Amino acid sequence: MYDVAQVRGDFPILSRQVNGKPLVYLDNGASAQKPQVVIDAVTRAYSHEYANVHRGLHYLSNLATDNYEAARAKIARFLNAAPDHFVFTTGTTEAINLVSYAWAAPRLQAGDEIILSSMEHHANIVPWHFLRERQGVILKWVDVDANGDLDPEAVLAAITPRTRLIAVTHMSNVLGTVVDVAAICRGAQAKGVPVLVDGSQAAVHMAVDVQAIGCDFYAITGHKLYGPSGSGGIFIHPDRMAEMRPFLGGGDMIRDVTRDAITWNDPPMKFEAGTPGIVQQIGLGVAIDYMTGLGMANIAGHERALRDYARARLEGLNWVQVQGNSATKGAIFSFTLDGAAHAHDISTVLDKRGIAVRAGTHCAMPLMQQFGLTATCRASFALYNTVEEVDTLVSALELCHDLFA
Repeated sequence: MYDVAQVRGDFPILSRQVNGKPLVYLDNGASAQKPQVVIDAVTRAYSHEYANVHRGLHYLSNLATDNYEAARAKIARFLNAAPDHFVFTTGTTEAINLVSYAWAAPRLQAGDEIILSSMEHHANIVPWHFLRERQGVILKWVDVDANGDLDPEAVLAAITPRTRLIAVTHMSNVLGTVVDVAAICRGAQAKGVPVLVDGSQAAVHMAVDVQAIGCDFYAITGHKLYGPSGSGGIFIHPDRMAEMRPFLGGGDMIRDVTRDAITWNDPPMKFEAGTPGIVQQIGLGVAIDYMTGLGMANIAGHERALRDYARARLEGLNWVQVQGNSATKGAIFSFTLDGAAHAHDISTVLDKRGIAVRAGTHCAMPLMQQFGLTATCRASFALYNTVEEVDTLVSALELCHDLFA
């Protein structure tokens, strides 16, 4: 039995007030709150266990190294990957840039193509624009339909002999659409095209199995997974790892350095230069423990119930326009109000009632352009949100309607 009241008790920030109202935190798509066990783990690591990793023979260095590598193993298991196939980064943005610089840049030439969907986050767009600007790579776009669905067959139909990569989100941070990435990977593999999956949103809300998906790259970010900011990483298929050159140079990623030559360390260390985010990744490992302790199926079931309840309540407000109505939608709702109210104005009114939502383009400008929008509000739900908070949101939106009508 999923006890959301008990879960909420694990997150100290949820007991505070904002503007004299109980906090209703619905900005989880941007960054999730942290349970006390993660806060305690970070504090303990800095207070009693801190040292640099991989470099010392003393007790604290060995302890920090063990905890750091244990976190790698936990995160890899969370994705059903081998630890040696998971590279630590500061999050999804760095992870995708790693692929762009270390795998794509040396391999792609002018006229080669990368396929993207119209609902990608900028973190899965801008690194490919770098290649467009610097190397003449062509970006090919596949639009979502009016419901926000991305047809895998449309993605596969865009493949040509010059296609070198498909880069696609697993779950839209704006629409909540869950993409059938496994179908895309199966079809792309048959045509010899690697696939990178942005798992920033999906890994938070559902069980992820990179073996079943069949992707070449799968990126996650820790701060959405109830872990510290500056944590995360990427699963890389060993065949793709063998094709990658180092991205950053420095300590840990080398085996030997002489005046005339360098030999690289084995992956994943080959792609992890310098002192890493030791405590951040340890904290993410604890956050993964917390989520798996609750059970990913239990989390998904709770969030489905929230999604269905929120969808029904919002559909009852005929002056609220929700963007994206996919049957696979997660508990993310981007919306506008009929009339002249700007998303920023709506967000400000909600904030006065203690409700935290996101307002703007959500780092997804191509999607906004496709839908003819300049900005939306976004309410994104997490494992600690409740149906009562949905009701609070709806009441606040009714106030907005009265104010801006």
